[in-house]
Amino acid sequence: MADSIYTAVATSTGDGRAGGRTVSDDGLLDLKLAIPADMGGPGGATNPEQLFAAGWASCFHSALKAVASARKVTVSDSAVVAEVSIHPADGGAFNLSAALHVELSGVDQATADELVEAAHAVCPYSNATRGNIEVSVDATVA
Repeated sequence: MADSIYTAVATSTGDGRAGGRTVSDDGLLDLKLAIPADMGGPGGATNPEQLFAAGWASCFHSALKAVASARKVTVSDSAVVAEVSIHPADGGAFNLSAALHVELSGVDQATADELVEAAHAVCPYSNATRGNIEVSVDATVA
């Protein structure tokens, strides 16, 4: 494997998603975890799926901006909404799926679709999940 340019380190303690805590090695991330009420838990704290969605939305947004810049396309405003869902699977396992909704202005629909596909091709989260989970990506021009 190639040399890394950055390694994120986080530690989960306690009971993991069921009332535990996750902390990054630099202390900038320090969060309580809870099972969402929708999954029968108490809610009231974040969960791994929210953290994954936040990371992917941010990373994809950066990839989108980089692709637009490289193509010299001016996007006047943009946002990425990542929905990460958890699904029960056979044998007590669980699977994830994701939907990435990209909102853009300042470009036409064809350009928006091209930028989103190009971002999906270079985003590290998209590459890590490609072929492993169901992912849908769409663009809306505002």
